[in-house]
Amino acid sequence: MSENETAQTRGDERHEMLTLDTNQDGKSDVWVVDTDGDGKADLYQFDHDGDGKVDLSIVDSNQDGTPDQIVDGDATRS
Repeated sequence: MSENETAQTRGDERHEMLTLDTNQDGKSDVWVVDTDGDGKADLYQFDHDGDGKVDLSIVDSNQDGTPDQIVDGDATRS
């Protein structure tokens, strides 16, 4: 299941603006996300160990370029 399918299952308003495969293993490991649909990135997520799960989330809810919150893991899951 892709990250978008997972987000849709959770009911998130998740719009991936950019995904990167930095270690070139065929799977995305960096996600830039617009969670509120306004066309501006407000969530940056990283998979450091290549397991397909988010290891670090940086939240910039006011979209000023300064992180409001840094979360160990997926900030979109409670």
